[in-house]
Amino acid sequence: MSNYNRPWKSRADQLALLQSRGLDITNKAAAEDYLSKIGYYRLSGYWYPYRFMVSCGNTTRAMDVFSEGARFEDAVNLYVFDKKLRLLAMDALERIEVAVRVEIAHRLGKNDKFGHINANLLDQRFVVPHNRRAPSHASWLQRYNELVRRSKEDFIKHYRQKHGFPLPVWVAIEIWDFGTMSIFYSGMKGADRDAIAHKFNVPDGRYLSSWLRSMNYLRNLCAHHSRLWNRNIIDQPTLPNGALAGDLQHVSSPQLVARPFTLFCLLQRMMREICPNSQWQERFKAHLAAFPTDQNGRCNLKQMGCPDNWENWQLWK
Repeated sequence: MSNYNRPWKSRADQLALLQSRGLDITNKAAAEDYLSKIGYYRLSGYWYPYRFMVSCGNTTRAMDVFSEGARFEDAVNLYVFDKKLRLLAMDALERIEVAVRVEIAHRLGKNDKFGHINANLLDQRFVVPHNRRAPSHASWLQRYNELVRRSKEDFIKHYRQKHGFPLPVWVAIEIWDFGTMSIFYSGMKGADRDAIAHKFNVPDGRYLSSWLRSMNYLRNLCAHHSRLWNRNIIDQPTLPNGALAGDLQHVSSPQLVARPFTLFCLLQRMMREICPNSQWQERFKAHLAAFPTDQNGRCNLKQMGCPDNWENWQLWK
């Protein structure tokens, strides 16, 4: 049984609690309106950086009081910035997902129109994994069949009535989500993965597999409206180094690869190949230029992983 014993609080009580802990609230009516639309718990992730921090050995502990000058509006501004950041990410992720889907279907369908269910066309480590925790073609097929079963798409109903099952890969792939696509791509034969990676100017399929996995992690964060801007990235991408790094040479340090900015660099790298005339990079740069720095500078773009002068990297020109 849960031992959670904190009582329910009205929004007025929530504001009173925040004020008692030192958070400056200049417009209570507006603050209560934000709490009614966003929620106390969701916003708490954005006023967390303004809490008073105490060093405890090698760690830092956030106290239940706010630093001097902390304002409710600073947390709201961070929330709005983060929301727009997620929308920028989703815009790029959609274009990348569709482009990779097209290449998978084109490459696989040339050999077998039902290539996604033909184990002979896939890497045997995907067909018979040595690690029980590794994705397998069998488990992937279960996931895929569930997507087909749940699909309400008219083209699926039409194909079922006119041709029956199975679906050819160029039809089936249209109902894959990003994770389904990422897992399948990683299970393709090396030559096929490399050929698709080269279409996007990625050194080889191992890198693109890693990038797609990390992008799927990013997509899930965005789809669930999770805090993004200063998050520690768990599913980190593998980055090329040396001559292979090219214009990604600046983002290979361990400190940067764990921050969201690195994932946006990968989005930009692929967007440049997929949509060379897109203004996405300019919108991203303009958005970061408008970062809502608070009056005491507690939050900044370095917490997102942005180095000094990143806008002048070749990648972003």
